[in-house]
Amino acid sequence: MNFPATTPTAIEANFDGLVGPSHNYAGLAHGNVASAKNAEKPSNPREAALQGLAKMRALAALGLPQGVLPPQERPHIPTLKALGFSGKDGEVLAKAAREAPGLLAATSSASSMWTANAATVSPSADTADGKVHFTPANLASHLHRSLEPATTARALAASFPPGTHFAHHAPLPATPAMGDEGAANHTRLCADYGAPGMELFVYGQGSETEPKPQKYPARQTRAACEAIARLHGLDPARVHHQQQRPEVIDQGVFHNDVIAVGNRELLFFHEEAFVDSRALRDWTRSRLPQAAFVEVASQDVSVADAVSSYLFNSQLVCLPGTAGHTLIVAQECQENAKVWACIQRLLADESCPINAVKVFDLRQSMHNGGGPACLRLRVVLTEAERAAVNSGSWITPERADALEAWVRQHYRDRLVLADLADPALLDECRTALDRLTQLLGLGSIYDFQR
Repeated sequence: MNFPATTPTAIEANFDGLVGPSHNYAGLAHGNVASAKNAEKPSNPREAALQGLAKMRALAALGLPQGVLPPQERPHIPTLKALGFSGKDGEVLAKAAREAPGLLAATSSASSMWTANAATVSPSADTADGKVHFTPANLASHLHRSLEPATTARALAASFPPGTHFAHHAPLPATPAMGDEGAANHTRLCADYGAPGMELFVYGQGSETEPKPQKYPARQTRAACEAIARLHGLDPARVHHQQQRPEVIDQGVFHNDVIAVGNRELLFFHEEAFVDSRALRDWTRSRLPQAAFVEVASQDVSVADAVSSYLFNSQLVCLPGTAGHTLIVAQECQENAKVWACIQRLLADESCPINAVKVFDLRQSMHNGGGPACLRLRVVLTEAERAAVNSGSWITPERADALEAWVRQHYRDRLVLADLADPALLDECRTALDRLTQLLGLGSIYDFQR
């Protein structure tokens, strides 16, 4: 294959997921410690959405390209009908609540807010055809997340119109052997966003001879990683597959982005993140000599502290006009003494590429097991590609104002699991999402609109 030798200078944009109006704590994600811990507690969808929008607005104000992706239609009546619940929508909800409340909870989840699981994205600098490639994650490991890919694909196509600049693939077959959880297990390292990069795929389930977690499922398979690399036309010499340590999966590290995060030339990770971190270092430095590694020792931050604070589920960003990297962390990092001390040591170390930190209140998302990095999908774009993105998908001060007003108008400030059977909630969600597609210029992406 012929790979482009050079690429125009590019930027990395973050596309955050809007929290949906059915945001609730059902504890559906086996292996996600925070989700299980807060199961069945009352949630505040309005606060959750406003917290996410506050982060988007703040990062855009710092000069970072910031986009937004829409939530999904929930409760999802088509799925409940496909599972045998018949009648009018209200009757379907009532039957599901009475006969199978777990199915009602699964079809009402707002988990699409975590767009790190929406897709795997490869920039045009890395692909054989010079396009940005998207493969929606099949999220086959959990029922509530397996309902997302079809709408995710439509939302991505509406945000990044296929054609000259963007290529969209179907999700991989939704089988255990092809389990794919998206960009949460994918990191790109590069000298410059617009230069060809090294794409790191992290998996939990590999060959029969490789170690496996014993308590929680390994959601990402190596076979899925390899398939995506082929679909995206990546140079095999610039792709590395690394196994996540099974022991940390069993401690609640359900995705690699709970234990490691990368940005440009920097990889920030816990010493227990990978089965063979030395091989990862050697491979990266052989192709990117300026690669930097910041490894946190277990004696400084335990895996348990990393999971509870989501230190490594932070965002690493490069602010315009500044050197080094800024760490975008959840408030829980500041509240954990060991984690905050670790961050302060990094900031005090003049040799460390991380030289600034910004703290955000994302409590509603954190209670369901998702931190700053879970909420965003990274997309590297050249100037021409950036111009081709749906204009309504970018966060501007005016659009942030409009979205906050939309949330305040349509979202409840308290939701418990019993509310999922309320036909009024379904009507509220549909009314809100119909208005949202108009605000963002996305067209008819939801089943109820089609």
